[in-house]
This record gives sequence, structure tokens and C-alpha cells, in this order.
Amino acid sequence: MQKMTAAAAGKVNEFIVDWLTAYADNAKVGGFVVGISGGIDSAVTSTLCAQTGKRVLCVEMPIHQAESHVSRAREHISQLKRRFPNVESTVADLTEVFEMFKTKVTSDSNEASLNLSLANTRARFRMTTLYYYAGIYGLLVAGTGNKVEDFGVGFFTKYGDGGVDLSPIADLVKSEVYELGRFLQVPESILTAAPTDGLFGDDRTDEQQIGASYDELEWAMEAAEHGKSASDFSGREQEVFGIYQRLHRNNRHKMEPIPVCVVPKELKDR
Repeated sequence: MQKMTAAAAGKVNEFIVDWLTAYADNAKVGGFVVGISGGIDSAVTSTLCAQTGKRVLCVEMPIHQAESHVSRAREHISQLKRRFPNVESTVADLTEVFEMFKTKVTSDSNEASLNLSLANTRARFRMTTLYYYAGIYGLLVAGTGNKVEDFGVGFFTKYGDGGVDLSPIADLVKSEVYELGRFLQVPESILTAAPTDGLFGDDRTDEQQIGASYDELEWAMEAAEHGKSASDFSGREQEVFGIYQRLHRNNRHKMEPIPVCVVPKELKDR
């Protein structure tokens, strides 16, 4: 995939900011709320929102968060507030809420299923928190998902980080998000950090969870869009393409509209 140049990043930046501004104006809302994780996607999204000049509320929502994630998030928010007077921030520490939840539900499951379910629960608590602030301040929840996550492998939580009002960077693959982040002068600590969803309370990376890097997934996504199949490749390429195909197939339910059982009219009329 061709690398996005600085000149292209500038044009993409302007286009997305204009799109965000027009969407907010048409929706008659005052701005955006963005969950800040300390990763590149939320850093780029919040900076784009800030450029609209509208109110931007950056929300930290730690749940047993790794210290490295917390420090990067705070570095970014501090920088953003210095650059843009329309940016505010707040912290909603959800650790106690999460721990209380665990005492109220049963956990008679295998460890892997339990850990994944709890990780998704963290994301859904955060979604609820963002919509709380959006509701009381009249803001839109800006999503932070990129194209590979949202439409390639479905690497997000349904009704968690996938529950948003609009998605400014969902047509950009991860490498393009990084190029845009450099153009936007996102902190170096974020640009060089390994991508992680931060849902397990440790430093495990997205690549460790998925089994492939974003560069590899971008390649596989492009290959699939050109009609390639696993038999067209060998070795590591075949392995990565298989990972992409499996995740794309298994996570289609996240990427497509909720299926509706349409009852034939003649059945209703009888």
C-alpha cells in the first residue's frame, strides 16, 4: 500500500475537519466527546475534532489501566489543551464500578471466555460514560476506530468502542492514521508506542492478540479486496491472509446492520 505523503495528509486533515464541522452544524450540536486511551487513534481523532473550533471534551476512563497508557493519554491531553482553547478534559475512573460489577454477576466459565467478556465489559462501561457526557453537554461521541479494525478484522467491541455517533478516521488504514498523526504533531510517545486496546489491564499489544501486525493486515485487506485467496500465497503471507479471512468472517456481525426478521405481509394478514 502506498504511503500517504505529508501533502496528502494535509488535504485529508482539512477534508475530515470540514466534514466534522458540517456534521455537527447539521446536527445542531456544540461539539464532540472523545475517549482518550493513550493510543494513536484517539489522539488523531481528538486533534481533528479540536481543529473544528467546537467544544471538545476529552475523557480518560481508566479501569486498572497500565501506567504507560495513562501517562501517554495525559501527555496528549495536556498538549491538546495548550494548542486548542476549545478543548476540555475530565477523568472518570471506572475501576470501582468494574470491580463492583464483577461481584454481581456469575463467572462459571472458562478463564479465556471470562477474561474476554470482562474486557468487552470495560469497553461498554466506557461507551456508557461517553454517552453520559454527550447527553448532559449536547455533544456527539466521536469514534476512534480505523478502517482495518472497523471493516477489516472487526477488532472492536460491539456496543463498546463500536458504539459511536460518527467515525472520522474509519476510512483510514492504520498506516494512514500514523501519517496523519505525524502531520498533526501527536506526541512522539504515542507515535512510537505499540498499538494496544488497553482492555486487559496490561501492556499486551494488538499484534499479540490478533497474531499479525497492522501492516500485514493492511496488505491482507487489500489483497482480499482484489479477489485474492489463501491459495495465492505461501508461508507467512498465507498465514496472515488466513488470519484476516477468519477474523473478517467471524466478526461480520459487528460490521453489518443488525439482522431483522422480515415477516411476509401475507402471514400478518391471515
